[in-house]
Amino acid sequence: MRNTILTFCGSAVMGLLILSVSGCSDQRSLVSDDARPRAAEVIADKSEETGTTTPASTIKAEEKQMSEKAILAGGCFWGMQDLIRKRPGVISTRVGYTGGDVPNATYRNHGTHAEAIEIVFDPKVTNYRTLLEFFFQIHDPTTPNRQGNDIGASYRSAIYYTTEEQKQVALDTIQDVDASGLWPGKVVTEVEPAGPFWEAEPEHQDYLERIPDGYTCHFPRPDWVLPKRAQPDAK
Repeated sequence: MRNTILTFCGSAVMGLLILSVSGCSDQRSLVSDDARPRAAEVIADKSEETGTTTPASTIKAEEKQMSEKAILAGGCFWGMQDLIRKRPGVISTRVGYTGGDVPNATYRNHGTHAEAIEIVFDPKVTNYRTLLEFFFQIHDPTTPNRQGNDIGASYRSAIYYTTEEQKQVALDTIQDVDASGLWPGKVVTEVEPAGPFWEAEPEHQDYLERIPDGYTCHFPRPDWVLPKRAQPDAK
C-alpha cells in the first residue's frame, strides 16, 4: 500500500512539473498542432461558471448597424483574443476556425482551418487599419505556419477580408510593414476572402481572461510604430 501511495504521489508531482514548464516562453521544445498542451482540456467543465465573450449575434441591433467585423489569424487564438479584446472600439470578440476545408470545425478536427479571431468593432472609435497595425505588432508575420513554439497550418498568419475595401487596406498595410523594416523578414500573411467561421468550444473563449497564467506567445513589441509609405505626387 505504501509503495502504491509513493508511486501515485511521484506521478502527480512529475505531472505538475511538466505543466509548469509548458508555454510559449519555453524555448527548449517545439510544439506541433497535435502535441501542444492545452490546459483548457482540464478546465472545460468550468467554462459555464466563468462565461465567455459575448458572440456578435447577441449585440444589440442598433450596435450591429453601426459596427464592422474583422477576422484575423496569427497563431494561438488565446493570446490574440486577450490582447485585441482590450483595444478601444472593440465591441466583442470570439475565437474559432476559418480559412480551411472542414465543416463544423472543432479543436480536435479543424483540418486546414486557421485558429482565428472574429472582431466586432465600432468604426467611430477605431478603424480597420488601426486594428491591422496592432495585429502586426503582437505577432510575427514573417514565419510561415508558425507562431512562437506553435508549428502547423493552424498557426499561420492570415487576414480574411469581408469587403473589397478591407482587402485593399490589408494589402496597403502589408506593404507598409515590409517597407518599414520593423520585422527582419518579408511578411507572409495571407489575404483571403472571409468564409464560414466556426466558433470554438466554450473553454477556448476568453481563455486568458479566466486563466491569466495560461498559454500565450503574443505580446506588443515595444516602440512599434508603423509609418505609412510616402505616396507619389499626383500628376
